[in-house]
Amino acid sequence: MKLLNWKTLVLSVCLSVMPQAFAADMSDEAIIERIKPVGEVYLDGELEVAKAPAASSGPRDGETIYNTYCTACHSTGVSGAPIKGDADAWAPRIAQGMDVLFDHAWNGFNNGLMPPKGTCGDCSEDELKAAIAYITE
Repeated sequence: MKLLNWKTLVLSVCLSVMPQAFAADMSDEAIIERIKPVGEVYLDGELEVAKAPAASSGPRDGETIYNTYCTACHSTGVSGAPIKGDADAWAPRIAQGMDVLFDHAWNGFNNGLMPPKGTCGDCSEDELKAAIAYITE
């Protein structure tokens, strides 16, 4: 197999790119469309932004928190998470007391295997306590 010299290589690259450059629509409208900004910048107060959805009327119950944030690990046993309904797995944890369970859920435990707030970043203390009560019943 013979290697191409650099002149032949440059010529082949130019010949392969040139037709595409000439094929582009060079009308003013096409150029404006290609170079238009992809977004806009607004200063505070210049634009009325969409309102966030209304917050719920009260705290979420334990079942809702569990089904939204906890079930991924506590229904499958991921990384040793005790499964909801497994009394043997929960017994030693429950024996430590609800304050310890809450502390582990709120602050995280076991080097992040139990993440802080169980990934529910917007849970209140009461909501998390309700989720603990639900998962350990």
